[in-house]
Amino acid sequence: MRSFDYLSKSPMTWDGQQWRGRGKKVSWIHGLRHLWRRSRSEDGDTVVEFALTFLVFISLTFAVVDFGHLFFVEMEVQHAIQDAARYGSTGNHLPDPNNPGNSLSRATSIINTLKSEAPGVNLSNIQISSLNGGSGSGGGPGDMLTVSTTVNMPLFTPLIARMFPNGQYTFKASITVKNEPFLPSQMN
Repeated sequence: MRSFDYLSKSPMTWDGQQWRGRGKKVSWIHGLRHLWRRSRSEDGDTVVEFALTFLVFISLTFAVVDFGHLFFVEMEVQHAIQDAARYGSTGNHLPDPNNPGNSLSRATSIINTLKSEAPGVNLSNIQISSLNGGSGSGGGPGDMLTVSTTVNMPLFTPLIARMFPNGQYTFKASITVKNEPFLPSQMN
């Protein structure tokens, strides 16, 4: 026997390159073929497991992106409506781009401010009302001004969009502020 045979606990003998197993001799090459066949049959299992895991991972990734975008748009609209209400509470008017030297109405100024603060967002049903002036009016000095809007936001991922009616997330945003003590001539 060779000296490294004493050190090895392996059931292999190097003289005949044979595997000593359960009473029968199997050649070294046959053993490799067996390992190759076994690994090849497990490759299919691995691919299937990877495909299933990958689909779940991609679905979760798109869900995170969709909901992140949804929350971002909600915060952007809330910020825009706060800016529009703040502008409306001052009694100021935007200049009319079609008629230099003239101003837009106060309600139109508030709506234009809201739209410019939330670019790319589908704002619908924008309502401006005041406690004393009623619907469509920004109210007078010291009056309570309410600005509200509805947003219909389409979702990116078809799988997530199926969870919402018409594939869109609809939400309302509104704010009520007290008008500053501006001149009553600035009401319209």
